[in-house]
Amino acid sequence: MDNYKQLVFVAKPKWTVILTATACGASALVLLLKWFGHQQSWRKIQKAKVRREKSLQRAEHAVCQFNESHPETDTSLILSLSLAELSKQLKDGTLTPQAVFHSYMEKTLEVNRRLNCCTEVLLESWDQLEDIDSHKDGLLYGVPVSIKENIGYKGHDSTCGVICKLDLPATGDSVLVEVLKRQGAIPFVKTNVPQGLLNFDCGNPIYGLTLNPHNPQKTSGGSSGGEGALIGGGGSVLGIGSDIGGSIRIPSSFCGICGFKPTANRLSSRGASSCVRGQKSVLSSLGPMARDVDSLALCMHALLCDHMFILDPTVPPIPFNQQVYQSSKPLRIGYYENDGYAMPSPSMGRALRETKALLEKAGHTLVSFIPPRLTYAIHELVIRGHFGDGCTTLLSNLKGDPVDPCLRVQIIPYNLPRTVKKILSILLKPIFPRIAASLDSLRGFGSVQDLWRHHVDVEDYMHEVIAEWRRCELDVLLCPMVDPAYIHNYPGELTSTLTYTIIYNLLNFPAGVVPVSTVTAEDEEELRHYKGNYGDIWDKLYKKAVTGGVGLPVAVQCVALPWQDELCLRFMREVEMLVREDKT
Repeated sequence: MDNYKQLVFVAKPKWTVILTATACGASALVLLLKWFGHQQSWRKIQKAKVRREKSLQRAEHAVCQFNESHPETDTSLILSLSLAELSKQLKDGTLTPQAVFHSYMEKTLEVNRRLNCCTEVLLESWDQLEDIDSHKDGLLYGVPVSIKENIGYKGHDSTCGVICKLDLPATGDSVLVEVLKRQGAIPFVKTNVPQGLLNFDCGNPIYGLTLNPHNPQKTSGGSSGGEGALIGGGGSVLGIGSDIGGSIRIPSSFCGICGFKPTANRLSSRGASSCVRGQKSVLSSLGPMARDVDSLALCMHALLCDHMFILDPTVPPIPFNQQVYQSSKPLRIGYYENDGYAMPSPSMGRALRETKALLEKAGHTLVSFIPPRLTYAIHELVIRGHFGDGCTTLLSNLKGDPVDPCLRVQIIPYNLPRTVKKILSILLKPIFPRIAASLDSLRGFGSVQDLWRHHVDVEDYMHEVIAEWRRCELDVLLCPMVDPAYIHNYPGELTSTLTYTIIYNLLNFPAGVVPVSTVTAEDEEELRHYKGNYGDIWDKLYKKAVTGGVGLPVAVQCVALPWQDELCLRFMREVEMLVREDKT
């Protein structure tokens, strides 16, 4: 018996040593795998940066060669032309596609050096330029077009700013890129996005941070922020972005240009990349961004063609209705200045009131209107629907990535377990009700039955809004935009202000933005007294985010019912024309 005890006593330390060694080995293996994963990610990022730098250098060289052999090119004149004027002069031969292409390429390189808005020059565009005369009958013949990074172009990545999508070049062009080429346009550069796309700042660990063309301390917006910066900086006359919560409209307003989100599936999204593909509650659209509304309309006219309807038969074959766009009949316009959720800044409110006055003076009828039950719609339909899987899909795309500063605060609640989100929402409800409701909504759905019920709720809400719209006999709607531009990194902390834009993704109403003013010193002084609708953390952060905005662009938003895209554009053009006349 004593011998047995002795054996046990001797054996115990051996097992302890083995278990300890195994645990240490497993920990070392985990650390090694993490280190290896980080090294792999770092190498991918470096490879992408080298690829971008090489494309920029080759473009620089080509521009220098062209300028040396064509000293007569009037670059400043070319860059000053609107898209309509540019197209006309390309068609009649006054300008050559080569001169226009190299003028814009040169300007793009200069703007990118200041703002870091491009992810890669599409070197294949030179090959397309050589063959451009075979598309002389196209509506966009010879027009250089920039495209958002997530839009597929054969042989190039569409990363959405996340590392797991690096080194996965598209095997073919997206439908819109194919149609642009058929119409004679030359896609020539891809533009920067925020990490994961679901943010209205514009930075990611692969390509870095994009700056606002009017103030480098401010963001260009997102997620089509590279497009906004490039067009706003003069480096592109026409661009294609995507919009799932304001991603075309916000950077357009921040950068002082026009942007249009069509009805979802009016333009094909086939070939565009996403980090939440499969989410159907809040719909995404591809759409144009440009310096003026006529350019947006020309782009829509060009894209809504038989070629697109053949390439993507799921898109309704509805060509552009020029008659509706050019109509001049008086409109019955709904409007609101404050949605009751996020109080507009003084400059936003002033811009809305001034635009309303101009429309009334021009003979249009203005009627007070606000989407019903907006707080319910934002929490229960937008947030819960957008993150129906409890944020799992988005987070899986970010796994292993260094988190960009613009996204760091935003994803903290995404990572919390569902139970923790629920407990925190209960604890916060008496103090910060809308923050608590948002946190609860981030839990998503517990079952397929819940998701189906949610889809019914979204459909019912859409018809509820349309019924109220019909009761007021509205043609279109005028409402504020998310502006002026925020200081970098604040958008990730202020998703609350997206109510002005994302509600129209939920409703699937076409919506666009038109710059109408700039922030004044008086606006900035009034901002000092800003309290917001709730007086909570979000309202205080918003005040800080938009401080220092004197001189920045301020836009208004124009909205129409689903499939009335041409009417929405016609309303945008009316606003643009009245503002222009008022300034002269």
